[in-house]
Amino acid sequence: MPITVKDIAQRAGVSHPTVSRALHDDPRVAPQTAAHIKQIAAQLGYVPSAAARSLKTNRTRVVGIIVNRISDPFYSRVLDGIQEVLSAAGYSLFLSAANTEFTDPDSSAIRAIVEHRVEGLMICSMFVSAAHFTQLAGSNRPLVIAHNLSPEDTPHTIYHDDRYGSGQLTQHLLNLGHTRIAFVGNTHKGRETRDRLKGFRETIRRARQHVPAEYIAYDSPDAPLAISAAVRRLMQLPTPPTALVCYNDAMAIGAMETLRQLGKHVPRECSVVGFDNISFSAYVHPLLTTFDQPKYELGRVAAQMLLRQLDHSRARASEDDEPNGAPRSSITLRGQLLVRESTAPPLKM
Repeated sequence: MPITVKDIAQRAGVSHPTVSRALHDDPRVAPQTAAHIKQIAAQLGYVPSAAARSLKTNRTRVVGIIVNRISDPFYSRVLDGIQEVLSAAGYSLFLSAANTEFTDPDSSAIRAIVEHRVEGLMICSMFVSAAHFTQLAGSNRPLVIAHNLSPEDTPHTIYHDDRYGSGQLTQHLLNLGHTRIAFVGNTHKGRETRDRLKGFRETIRRARQHVPAEYIAYDSPDAPLAISAAVRRLMQLPTPPTALVCYNDAMAIGAMETLRQLGKHVPRECSVVGFDNISFSAYVHPLLTTFDQPKYELGRVAAQMLLRQLDHSRARASEDDEPNGAPRSSITLRGQLLVRESTAPPLKM
């Protein structure tokens, strides 16, 4: 059984209110009495009830986080950044996984978090339209969206410049001498794939190169069988590509395995690049050239944005502010190219 205020009061020979006041440093309790009560509480191993405290203060100091899939290694670093900032500010995290593309604002993930009386809400890497945002903001909880996949812009959002990152990867391949470069995308990832494909096309166009329509494998979800099918289709073309720009590292790793099964050497016969710099990318063979998203920083900045909203909410924002409190804010971060072993100049024909 957990130790209660009643147990401490019986041991100290004082009333329940006196114990409560002493534990909260109420000046009405004599310092010597307060010290005695705290000593007994420590000896008994008393742990204050967070639920009781939240009922009294109307604050839970809990923030709800919804991610698409906890198993995705991308999220672990984002969550590390979120936790560092929120923990330092005295908040705990309540984590929920949607396990599907986020389309319903009344999803079980949302309901679970709201029922736990979270003070703020953060959604990572899902489709959140302006309509969804308005409905979610109706819960009167500060809301931040990290990596919104919807093409619509919503307030209080952290983005990564995927267009720039894809352009850097493509330019790296062009600098190596590749002219037959294919793109393996994922239509399920909305804004991210759109921006990464755009960065790819723009960079190719600036180099005055041409991308055949069959070099855009845009309809491949990042599932092993779909990636394998897309790569096999590309390699069976009369003039196959000599390099692949993949939507993310998981796709790139799957592409390299398919190329191995086809007897193609990476990077001698086909270079491969990924995106995100997940931890596995530095351990596969060959080591994967990728674009390092600042995942930890993305989490930190998102958490800082949410803290500002929480402060603003407590200050009772005016009726002219945005629906979920603080003035509109949007931040875009940029990562950096990491050149490893999966890219090399094309074979001389």
